[in-house]
Amino acid sequence: MFGWLSELNQRERRTLLASAGGWALDALDVQVYSFVIPTLIATWGITKGEAGLLGTSALLFSALGGWITGVLCDHYGRVRMLQLTILWFAAFTFASGFTTSFSELFVCRALQGLGFGGEWAAGSVLMGEVIRAKYRGRAVGTVQASLHIGWAGAALLFTLFFTILPADIAWRAMFWIGILPALFVIFIRRAITEPEIFDHARAKPQARSLLARTVEIFSPVYLRRIVLCVLVATGVQGGYYALSTWLPTYLTTVRDLSVLSTGGYLLVVIVGAWCGCISGAHLSDWIGRRRTFFVFAVAASAIAYVYTQIPLNNALMLVLGFPLGFCSNGIFAPMGPFLTELFPTRVRGTAQGFCFNAGRAVGALCPTLVGYLSASMELGRAIGVFAMSAYALVVIAGFLLPETKGRDLSLDEVALW
Repeated sequence: MFGWLSELNQRERRTLLASAGGWALDALDVQVYSFVIPTLIATWGITKGEAGLLGTSALLFSALGGWITGVLCDHYGRVRMLQLTILWFAAFTFASGFTTSFSELFVCRALQGLGFGGEWAAGSVLMGEVIRAKYRGRAVGTVQASLHIGWAGAALLFTLFFTILPADIAWRAMFWIGILPALFVIFIRRAITEPEIFDHARAKPQARSLLARTVEIFSPVYLRRIVLCVLVATGVQGGYYALSTWLPTYLTTVRDLSVLSTGGYLLVVIVGAWCGCISGAHLSDWIGRRRTFFVFAVAASAIAYVYTQIPLNNALMLVLGFPLGFCSNGIFAPMGPFLTELFPTRVRGTAQGFCFNAGRAVGALCPTLVGYLSASMELGRAIGVFAMSAYALVVIAGFLLPETKGRDLSLDEVALW
């Protein structure tokens, strides 16, 4: 399964390691919040709707951060922006641990989101341009899978801190540990260089301002493709956020699981998620990007329905946690290479950053809507409604886009599509 890694050259391997490490640490910082929701509700007396709003704030601002970073990637470079975004989200995750009110945490979460969205935009386009076409799907999908290493780290920290520390200190310690990703920037500065295809494109005479770069993707040449890509990204992320943001709360409040049991259940989901991303990465290089979206969207809808709508005993929920994580996360694997291959180098960072993160902004409404809807229906049912609707959107929009598997990016200046 991983034999292809030995065929990568040193530059490809280093870029993969940098992108995977940054994404894993990014995920650790962001996923911390989902584990501390029950404690904040109990400690600060906030409602589920307000808790959902805190989750949505980071996701909405991450959409803005991804778009801005994408534009700056096309102007200043992919590697430089990758470093800046990692430092940014690490700093504001750390600051979140010192907040004393809903409004303070809201501001920190929003600012953290700017870096969270930007890191994906910079790392994904960097990977897509450095890795050769033959392995692009597997490489970018493998980087996506590193998110679940960070998620697992957050779950382990949750189990450790809430077992040995008082709850009012444990939730703060979860945020304080988020400063560690800043150290990873040292490796990136020393080991990673800009993609050759980007340096070649930047060397050409260009008179475009940052504003012109930002709005160029909305020209008639790109507009239809931009809209469809946003819809796919909305469905992929809306389904995921509906499940991941509220799953710890669902397990502790509806299923009445202890902290230790919740951590164990989530680790099963996370292992399934990692396996799903790796499988999706290989599948996208085998059957194509669009068909991989379809397979995982249908499977994720089915398992989300079973997990949240059908009464199950706790043992069966533990077993089904693996396919739940596998399907809802494996669908992310084709996203990075697909967006990279759909646009030319001159606008790739801008388009990729906007599409993925505009989808994140719309999908980010799901945690808030689930929170408010749970006031009038069971939490599990509310989660399932939004998850299944989101995956249906992926199927519809995905098949209106062309297949891009194996596309040679060096030809994109000659023939756009």
